[in-house]
Amino acid sequence: MHKHPRTLLIACGALAREIAALRRANGWTALEVRCLPAQLHNRPELIAPAVRAEIRLHKQRFANIFVVYGECGTRGQLDRVLQEEGVERLPGAHCYEFLATSQVFAQLSDAEPGTFYLTDFLLRHFERLVIRPLGLDRHPQLADEYFRHYKKLVYLAQAQRAGAIEQARAIAARFGFDFEYRFTGYGELGTRLATLAAGQQRLPWPA
Repeated sequence: MHKHPRTLLIACGALAREIAALRRANGWTALEVRCLPAQLHNRPELIAPAVRAEIRLHKQRFANIFVVYGECGTRGQLDRVLQEEGVERLPGAHCYEFLATSQVFAQLSDAEPGTFYLTDFLLRHFERLVIRPLGLDRHPQLADEYFRHYKKLVYLAQAQRAGAIEQARAIAARFGFDFEYRFTGYGELGTRLATLAAGQQRLPWPA
């Protein structure tokens, strides 16, 4: 089978809007994107097998495949799958790290390990991706158990939208978290995707 010269990105659905915006703004026609459901973040043990299935579905069609996921709580499963399949991912522990930048994310994590990170995507879909899947719409008392190790909410904003900060602050107050706002834009996501779009095929393997 003839392989397509474009590069396929297999990405987390939570980054779909940002990747699409970057691709459109920069004219990255050499990149094709397939996004897996953002809901997989609620079941991180399913991320690695889902990524493997997507790789195997498309590996005969594309000369290059890259994965736009962090480690995302897979406990090494994702990296093992990628090594077995001969595919790389963008380095980082979480998708949030791409947006905050590695240095800032490390500082935030060190300052308060019990931090809940909110992005524009998660803010827009908080009820659908967090409240309803966890059953908090029916049993709000479960929040004490789900979030007992969290003390702070950090809103990493990619765009400035009227009312967004207030909405994020209300979520923090709902669960009794301290609140911090950081405007990140696209962080390191844009620069790393630009490297791929320019045809520089090797990226650092995550530590």
